[in-house]
Formats: sequence, structure tokens, C-alpha cells
Amino acid sequence: MWSQANNTVSALFSGIVEEIGTVVEVKDSADGRSLKIASTVVVSDIALGHSVSIGGACLTVVKFDKESFVVEAVQETLRMTTVGQLEVGSKVNLERALKFSDRLGGHLVSGHVDSLGTVHSIEEEGFSRVITFMTDRKLAPYFVEKGSVAIEGVSLTVWGLCDDAVNEVGDSTFGFKVALIPHTLSVTTLGQLRAGDKVNLETDVVARYVARWLEPSLMHHKLMESDLSQFEIPATKRL
Repeated sequence: MWSQANNTVSALFSGIVEEIGTVVEVKDSADGRSLKIASTVVVSDIALGHSVSIGGACLTVVKFDKESFVVEAVQETLRMTTVGQLEVGSKVNLERALKFSDRLGGHLVSGHVDSLGTVHSIEEEGFSRVITFMTDRKLAPYFVEKGSVAIEGVSLTVWGLCDDAVNEVGDSTFGFKVALIPHTLSVTTLGQLRAGDKVNLETDVVARYVARWLEPSLMHHKLMESDLSQFEIPATKRL
């Protein structure tokens, strides 16, 4: 028996994928898209209105049974995330919203995708796989080496920042690398990535708050530099 709900809730995730689900039905309409996803772990403890991370995008359960659940995505979600690219047979990373009693194995993830990223290159290094991603340069302030990023809902550590890749693609883009261990490759969809693939990216929420907090100070600093520049003595007149 299917159940239905219209309510939505805010949620937080850890970026630790619980299972890989399979899209078994897609229904498009003028309002958006409905996705039916086959699952075992997620449906074992789920209710109407619960939030589930679908490849890093937080969506609300509107129907469910013992073998699958249904979520709905509005047009904005389809434009801004990889949800619009999913089709029957697609594999997706799934994670239920955190409980206050849960361990935070990854980092705090909201399920609100900041931008799409593109797989630039993939290299095998020892038993790990190093993947370089490109994304919009506006996200650059939120990345630091050894910082956190969520890719397709997976909590990962930023292995490095790569200006060389930026020079190849263009100044409007920003590049970063992550190193994936065999376990991550086997229990998430990241092991299926190929060059050119699109992924959902969510920057670290702490980094976003810090950047927002520092923004007035940085703006003031720039204005001070601008004001002082008019008093600079020309080189020809310096002693």
C-alpha cells in the first residue's frame, strides 16, 4: 500500500552513504519530476515527509512501500542538480537525515547543492583513485586543502587545489582534487565516474558561514586600499 504526503522538512546529513539505490520509475510533468527509487536500507526506517539525500540533493519522501520510495523534484532542482539527468536504471547514493543521537562520520551536509561540477581527469595512484573536478570559480573561497566537500552526497576531503587544470579550461572555472579509497569506490556511485560526467557539489557549510562573516571586513579592506592608492607618490617623484 502506497502512502502520500505533501509536507517538507529541513534536514542535515553526514555524507556517509547508507546504500546505492536504483531509479525504477521516472515521471515528468510541467511541475517537475517524480522518481521512484528501489531501496532496502532506507525503506527499513522511513516515513512520509522524511528527507533523503539523493546523490547529495535533499528530497522529500511522498510515497513508499517495503521495496521502494518516491520523491518529487521541482524544476529548479532539475536545473541545478544531476537529478534532472537521472533515468530508469540510474544508480544514486542514498542517505537518510541524521538523528541527534547519530555519530557524525563525515561532516555536516545540508543537501542543498551549490553547483554542478565536471570530472576533469581521473588518475590511479597506488590503491587510491585521484579525481580532478572543475566548477564555477565563485566557489573557490570555500575550498582549502584538507577541507571538506560533498560530491554526489559523499563527504570527502579536498586533496588539493589545481591551478594547472584551471589554466587548461579557463579563468572562470576552479579545480580541486579528491583521493578515493577502494571502499568509497565500491559503496558509492563515485566508482562509476568518467571524465566529463556531471556531479552535485556542496561546499562545507562552516566555510560558507566564515566567508560570509569575513565579507564586510574584506570589503572594508578593499575600500581602504582604493582610498590610499590615490595618495601614492609617482615613481618619478620619489626620492
